[in-house]
Amino acid sequence: MVARFGSVRPVHPPSVSSLGAPGGGVEAAEGAVVTARRLTKAFGDLVAVDHIDFDIVRGESFGFLGPNGAGKTSTMRMIACMSPRTSGTLTVLGRDPETDGPAIRARIGLVPQEDSLDLQLTVLDNLMIYGRYFDLPKKVIRERAERLLAFAELTERARDTVEPLSGGMKRRLTIARALVSEPDLLILDEPTTGLDPQARHLLWDRLYRLKLAGVTLVITTHYMDEAEQLCDRLVVMDKGRIAASGSPAALIERYSTREVLELRFVGHEPPGHDSLAGLGERIEVLPDRVLVYADDAERALGELEGRGIRPANWLVRRSSLEDVFLSLTGRTLVD
Repeated sequence: MVARFGSVRPVHPPSVSSLGAPGGGVEAAEGAVVTARRLTKAFGDLVAVDHIDFDIVRGESFGFLGPNGAGKTSTMRMIACMSPRTSGTLTVLGRDPETDGPAIRARIGLVPQEDSLDLQLTVLDNLMIYGRYFDLPKKVIRERAERLLAFAELTERARDTVEPLSGGMKRRLTIARALVSEPDLLILDEPTTGLDPQARHLLWDRLYRLKLAGVTLVITTHYMDEAEQLCDRLVVMDKGRIAASGSPAALIERYSTREVLELRFVGHEPPGHDSLAGLGERIEVLPDRVLVYADDAERALGELEGRGIRPANWLVRRSSLEDVFLSLTGRTLVD
């Protein structure tokens, strides 16, 4: 049975009528919480982020995708006011990170790649102490902590120390801690790396609930299935530049076909491009399988049999963001 890709309503930022003078202010799109124009980050001769433009609209979940070294984390660090830009313009929550970094950071929740919890403290104390950094009254922190523990499904572990918790529990606690200050913008850098499938899906559910509650999410990830689940819009970065942008559905429609036919051959080399020509819009011959990109993969399979080509097994599936990524960059997701 073929899984069909349903329609997804894309979220588009309003157009920007003016970008402002070079090096000066930048006019943000209506409803944008982050606006970047020709944003650049260089480390000596290495240009990590190369003149990129994007808007992140209030209340959406926005993703940065790409392989290691694509510039995702460098971009996130500039948004989070942790690293200054080299050139270009950037506004976050209506402010310039270079002059208003502390004010912006007070309104941002940050979930880094690596958990930075205090392992010797209890789950509850990690939230209580973090809340004090924002000069919140103890009573307010306690009320928020109890709500966040329930949200993260950690209420029963409130009095336990953090060290013996599972990776998924620690990740949920890190997200709960980032929400103590009730931020306007939540930045998550590779939120589910290293988690098992059950923990990943539980975390996806919690992030989806945050988006429904109106929290603006900015996510970097290597995982295309994660981006499809969580992101209203996203950009695919490669070598510091934006290779493509749009909703997951729009990117698949623009850069791939509706379906993909996967063919595997056992005991002999797969047929070459000449034998497969015309089966689909694009053919990829890989060491372990052949991919035929076609709007009607069942028809391509029938034609394959007519040519006398018999794979050991085959699979018809819908196109995915990973197919888009490979089409744009020609590489696997992790270098």
